[in-house]
Amino acid sequence: MKFAVIVFPGSNCDVDLMWAIKDIMGAEAEYVRHDADSLAGFDGVLLPGGFSYGDYLRCGAIARFSAIMSEVIRFAEEGKPVFGTCNGFQILTEAGLLPGVLQRNESLHFISKPVQLTVNNQTAFTSEYTADEVITIPVAHGEGNYYCDEETYAELAANQQIVFRYTENVNGSIHNIAGICNRAGNVLGMMPHPERAVESLLGSDDGKRFFASILKNFGKVPVNG
Repeated sequence: MKFAVIVFPGSNCDVDLMWAIKDIMGAEAEYVRHDADSLAGFDGVLLPGGFSYGDYLRCGAIARFSAIMSEVIRFAEEGKPVFGTCNGFQILTEAGLLPGVLQRNESLHFISKPVQLTVNNQTAFTSEYTADEVITIPVAHGEGNYYCDEETYAELAANQQIVFRYTENVNGSIHNIAGICNRAGNVLGMMPHPERAVESLLGSDDGKRFFASILKNFGKVPVNG
């Protein structure tokens, strides 16, 4: 299984994602620039955190129009795995691949700290966790306050699309939502950074099973350790 780590101007977590999926998990991966026009040869897409295009207009609003995004949308529509963390989550909502929007944190302050999340393990991205397991993953964002209308929330809840919830609502997100997936279950966005929690030396290795779930359910790459 080969992953494309998309690099936008202003991305700063692309190296973290590459390290997690390639060096820790042992999968094949390459960087793909924002102005590329093909994802041929790739089996999964990873959208990193950062400040794409300086976060002008809205977070992810300009990146959504990058040349590579038409390929990412096609990729998702074909049922292949697409994951976005932090700014990557924002880009996925701007592109219409996930519902809702990410707003300024309720406190209006940037938040950077480990947080606890409750996991819905009924998805292909989280099957290696136990039901309602509480894990520790770091966040680092100024605009992670997830919002959707109540009708959309009801649909997300009914279809098991709410994948992660904060145990303590750090940013004001509606119903403590930290991460969601699409109806088909192959596109997931979350504000916390699992790629920064793949070794106990970092304070938590709870993110490792997130990537292990992707490899197990979307590909046949042997999972390390």
